[in-house]
Amino acid sequence: MSNHVTIEINDNGPFLVKGLEHLKNSRGETVPVTGDTIALCRCGHSGNKPFCDGTHSTAGFTGARD
Repeated sequence: MSNHVTIEINDNGPFLVKGLEHLKNSRGETVPVTGDTIALCRCGHSGNKPFCDGTHSTAGFTGARD
Protein backbone atom coordinates (compact mmCIF):
# COMPACT_ATOMS: atom_id res chain seq x y z
CA MET A 1 0.00 0.00 0.00
CA SER A 2 0.97 3.60 -0.48
CA ASN A 3 2.16 6.14 2.09
CA HIS A 4 -0.12 8.70 0.41
CA VAL A 5 -3.63 8.56 1.89
CA THR A 6 -6.56 10.29 0.19
CA ILE A 7 -10.18 10.68 1.25
CA GLU A 8 -12.91 11.25 -1.33
CA ILE A 9 -16.27 12.45 -0.01
CA ASN A 10 -19.22 11.09 -1.97
CA ASP A 11 -22.15 13.53 -1.93
CA ASN A 12 -24.68 11.06 -0.56
CA GLY A 13 -22.52 8.10 0.27
CA PRO A 14 -19.43 6.93 2.11
CA PHE A 15 -15.95 8.33 2.53
CA LEU A 16 -13.67 6.51 0.09
CA VAL A 17 -10.24 6.16 1.67
CA LYS A 18 -7.31 5.15 -0.52
CA GLY A 19 -3.82 4.13 0.55
CA LEU A 20 -4.63 3.54 4.23
CA GLU A 21 -2.44 0.94 5.90
CA HIS A 22 -3.80 0.96 9.48
CA LEU A 23 -7.22 1.74 10.97
CA LYS A 24 -8.18 1.79 14.64
CA ASN A 25 -11.63 2.01 16.21
CA SER A 26 -12.66 4.29 19.07
CA ARG A 27 -11.27 1.76 21.59
CA GLY A 28 -7.84 1.80 19.94
CA GLU A 29 -8.29 -1.69 18.51
CA THR A 30 -6.90 -2.40 15.06
CA VAL A 31 -9.53 -2.89 12.36
CA PRO A 32 -8.32 -5.03 9.42
CA VAL A 33 -7.85 -3.08 6.19
CA THR A 34 -7.99 -5.13 3.01
CA GLY A 35 -7.32 -3.68 -0.39
CA ASP A 36 -6.20 -0.22 -1.41
CA THR A 37 -9.63 1.44 -1.12
CA ILE A 38 -12.11 1.22 1.76
CA ALA A 39 -15.56 2.80 2.09
CA LEU A 40 -16.32 4.26 5.52
CA CYS A 41 -19.93 4.76 6.62
CA ARG A 42 -21.22 8.34 6.94
CA CYS A 43 -24.93 7.64 7.44
CA GLY A 44 -24.67 5.72 10.72
CA HIS A 45 -26.93 2.90 9.53
CA SER A 46 -24.36 0.37 8.30
CA GLY A 47 -24.54 -3.09 9.79
CA ASN A 48 -20.79 -3.41 9.22
CA LYS A 49 -19.47 -0.24 10.89
CA PRO A 50 -17.11 1.46 10.37
CA PHE A 51 -17.42 0.20 6.80
CA CYS A 52 -20.20 1.15 4.39
CA ASP A 53 -22.63 -1.62 3.44
CA GLY A 54 -24.78 0.47 1.08
CA THR A 55 -27.55 1.15 3.61
CA HIS A 56 -27.31 4.90 2.93
CA SER A 57 -29.22 4.36 -0.31
CA THR A 58 -32.27 2.93 1.48
CA ALA A 59 -31.98 5.04 4.65
CA GLY A 60 -32.48 8.32 2.77
CA PHE A 61 -29.06 9.66 3.77
CA THR A 62 -28.03 12.94 2.26
CA GLY A 63 -24.69 14.63 2.73
CA ALA A 64 -26.22 18.09 2.36
CA ARG A 65 -25.55 20.50 5.20
CA ASP A 66 -28.48 21.59 7.30
